[in-house]
Amino acid sequence: MIIVTGGAGFIGSNLCEYLLDHGAKVTCLDNFSTGYKNNIKQFFDNPNFKLIEGDIRDYSDCLKSTKNIEFVLHQAALGSVPRSIKDPQTTNDVNISGFVNMVIASKENKIKRFVYAASSSTYGDSKVLPKVEDKIGNPLSPYAITKYVNELYSNVFSKIYGIEVIGLRYFNVFGKKQNINGPYAAVIPKWTNAMISNEDVFINGDGKSSRDFTYVDNIVQLNILAAVADEKYRNEIINGAMGGRTTLLDLFTSIKMALIENGIDYDKEPVFRDFREGDIPHSHADISKAQSMLGYEVNESFDDAIKKVVPWYIEKFSDK
Repeated sequence: MIIVTGGAGFIGSNLCEYLLDHGAKVTCLDNFSTGYKNNIKQFFDNPNFKLIEGDIRDYSDCLKSTKNIEFVLHQAALGSVPRSIKDPQTTNDVNISGFVNMVIASKENKIKRFVYAASSSTYGDSKVLPKVEDKIGNPLSPYAITKYVNELYSNVFSKIYGIEVIGLRYFNVFGKKQNINGPYAAVIPKWTNAMISNEDVFINGDGKSSRDFTYVDNIVQLNILAAVADEKYRNEIINGAMGGRTTLLDLFTSIKMALIENGIDYDKEPVFRDFREGDIPHSHADISKAQSMLGYEVNESFDDAIKKVVPWYIEKFSDK
């Protein structure tokens, strides 16, 4: 039995889909604050799927949902750097208190392995490229602090209680089932929506900032590999990325070209504005640890992944 917390969210619902397609029994825990029932409604008739509507801030929900569970894939969190700056209290409550609740409940129910979503934001102001797991800087946002505290708690809990914990530092994940609306939508769906609607695309900064944009299928693969990894890799922090760099200007061009292939021609130039508070200038992951420890492989290029996901965004935007 596997529980996916935040299973109705973007990454969580992709994990649920993969696991169910491969015959696993899956419990989804979600309070639907940022997750959506539409992401999981296709699973409701699957006898291997169980939905628990609950909140990781409620310890009783965590304890109930981890009973008879072997593996925890903890995706539940309140994401977004800007949201954490606007409302640090709620971000702290969900990402730290909720995380601690889940780990303690997992300990009490004697789960086998706890795999959780860490974040590349933990690298903070470190200028080292590519980003290597043991070289981090100072956090630049409340969100980054919460994700780093998760790592600290995991290290202590693993040593004190012997829990098998693996953290995966996600780098700018994109793909199907991603939130396409709202003030905290990620850059790829936000820009795709703007281009489809022939609206302006805004770039924070000069466009030379770069990100290791990571296709969600790679993150799903990494979670599965981490869940079944050798016990000797417990209490590890591992980068979850594609191991490349794409500038925001290159991203703009990639989305534009993918839309052209789907019959949508966008002829506006991007609009530049000030850098956003809390953002890091460059993000590029060293994925050698994931490769050597877990057997992780990146199976397609960034451009191919963009070409694959843009039609999904087009369909979703047309349904709005």
